[in-house]
Amino acid sequence: EIEGTFAFMKIREEYPRPDFDRSHCWVSLNGSWNFAPDPTQQGLLAHWEQPDTVFWSQSIQVPFAWETALSEVGQEWLPAGWYRHFVQRPVAWTEERTILHFGAVHYHCQVWIDGQWVGEHTGGYVPFSFDITDVLPDGQGELIVYVEAPLDKLAIPHGKQRSRPADGYDDCAFTACSGIWQSVWLEGRPATFIQQVDLVPGSQLDSIAAQVHLQGRRLADATLSVTVDGSPEQIVPIHGATTLSLSLPVENPQTWTPGHPYLYYVRLRLESPDGVDYVTSYTGLRRIEVQGDRLVLNGECLYLRGALDQGYWPESGYTAPTDDALRQDVELALKAGFNLIRKHIKLEDPRWLFWADRLGLLVWAEPPCVGRYSSEAIRRFEEQLPLMVTRDRNHPSIILWGIYNEEWGLDWRTAEDVEKQEAVARAYDLLAAHDHSRPIIDDSGWNHVKTDVLDWHYYDDDNHRWRDVTKALVSDPNTWFGHQLAVDRWYETQLNVAGVQVQRQQMPLMNGEYGVGATPAERGWYLRWQTQELRRHAAISGYIYTELYDVEHELCGIYDAQRQLKPLGCDPAQVNAETVIIFDLLPKSPDLDYVVAQRELQITLCLSHQGPHLLRGKLIWGWEDDMTSGGDLSLELEPHTITDAFSITLSLPASQSTGKLRVQFVDESNQCHAHSFVNVGIEESTR
Repeated sequence: EIEGTFAFMKIREEYPRPDFDRSHCWVSLNGSWNFAPDPTQQGLLAHWEQPDTVFWSQSIQVPFAWETALSEVGQEWLPAGWYRHFVQRPVAWTEERTILHFGAVHYHCQVWIDGQWVGEHTGGYVPFSFDITDVLPDGQGELIVYVEAPLDKLAIPHGKQRSRPADGYDDCAFTACSGIWQSVWLEGRPATFIQQVDLVPGSQLDSIAAQVHLQGRRLADATLSVTVDGSPEQIVPIHGATTLSLSLPVENPQTWTPGHPYLYYVRLRLESPDGVDYVTSYTGLRRIEVQGDRLVLNGECLYLRGALDQGYWPESGYTAPTDDALRQDVELALKAGFNLIRKHIKLEDPRWLFWADRLGLLVWAEPPCVGRYSSEAIRRFEEQLPLMVTRDRNHPSIILWGIYNEEWGLDWRTAEDVEKQEAVARAYDLLAAHDHSRPIIDDSGWNHVKTDVLDWHYYDDDNHRWRDVTKALVSDPNTWFGHQLAVDRWYETQLNVAGVQVQRQQMPLMNGEYGVGATPAERGWYLRWQTQELRRHAAISGYIYTELYDVEHELCGIYDAQRQLKPLGCDPAQVNAETVIIFDLLPKSPDLDYVVAQRELQITLCLSHQGPHLLRGKLIWGWEDDMTSGGDLSLELEPHTITDAFSITLSLPASQSTGKLRVQFVDESNQCHAHSFVNVGIEESTR
């Protein structure tokens, strides 16, 4: 067996499933496994699942995809691979069942122990498990895992993993992530056990509605006890039932919000003649809903300041190198002023969702897409939706479900094809039937068919056109707007397909993707000014900037691929703040925002305050090196409002032909809530 670089390191040893925690009785299997590539897929015919039939020439670090550097294999376009690992059941589990868990494996997985068939699973993004007790009579065995990862992914859900043949969106696809890419572990539990726990906040946000799913032969003799943090224990007779619906009151309830992400832990104890099973789950008391054209969280208007996140790491692809890396990505989003992440066409590691829950980051979750439209591809795509809900419904951070993205997998023909429109509506209905406690976005970008939120994607480096298109979409949801899908392909779209004319006031409107610029400085400049245009309109409920960090050839992140902040020329936390300053001008260039003919400068501006509290304070302005050169103005900012426009004036010093105008809003305790600037110059002819 080859010793890898990580042979003496702890690899992803944190418990993988924090919202269904049985960590009192588990063993991580992550680390160095034997590996055998199978490029011609001969292994099944040669019965490589049998002991002593394979020369294990390589090792692989689980749970890293075999394309990645951290896997120590680093092989792309490999259609299949074999894994071997020796498992040992702890002595303390002799009275327990031994369960083998996989967090996620792309794409089709078959499992044997000591040559005996255990089971198989198809699908690359959701967890699965096998009871291996009966194939471990001596408590140990040789585990063999065979994984097929089709190079042709067009008819299977794969998100942004690159395919051969290529997807229509191949220019923005990345290296594939094949094989075992989430944690593998053993758990011990009784034969009568807690199978699943679904937690939903009560309608008044003072209780938790729990649905507990049980399984086993001794349920008629079982008793369930449930405890919520700070509340008395409930003893629940089972009487043989496999599903129990419970209302769990909460004393002195605290709601979950981004600013106060309070979590309630629900501890369950199932006792039967087979033994005792313990599981801890959690949720937050929060309610997200649509009221007219507004998103509302716990009764308060909610403005989304979001970024797109692909869920890729430079050396490990789909898999974060450490749990700290997952936490860091949540913290970096918050540090940049975002309150929401759109996790793009990927079901992310549950540990990332845990950190979003715990640190207060809102999430727009969506499943991976297929590459081409066919009845088989759409069937596989739709099969994910209930599984996504089953895995992730308990996370309070998830406030939006997405389904499709920009008609990917629908071949960009929704507007002309009734069959594809029916597919979109069917997916919406399917998802809503499993969970409609969150708003659903049917097809992010354009050509909506059946949705709770209207969003649009628009990339444009012409700020004049950006302003006009944004204004037109706000005033008329039936506006046409165009997209450069390829060098030779221009695509005209509307918010809704023909015949689904919607008045904007009926549902929230938001931008789902934007952001341009060839260099970090240009991207920072467009971020500043295009975000201001979005914040200018009271009809818009939020935005999603593309994107949080670079991924491979997509160099459009606020952070680079190593998660270092780029030299943007601005502070993204100020651009994405709860309160921002909006200048009423059309910017000229990244080096010079505004050109004036005279030294006397007059600029019109307003403020967008999307916080829940009234702010009283002063607007202060002046030149960068002398803030006393301008003036100040007392203001009151009402919650979730945009102020009327007003003008400020100042003079450029006689010794200068350029200057940086800085404007701040500070409250009565001198805390700064908004800060922005304009690079100003005098026209050459008037100097």
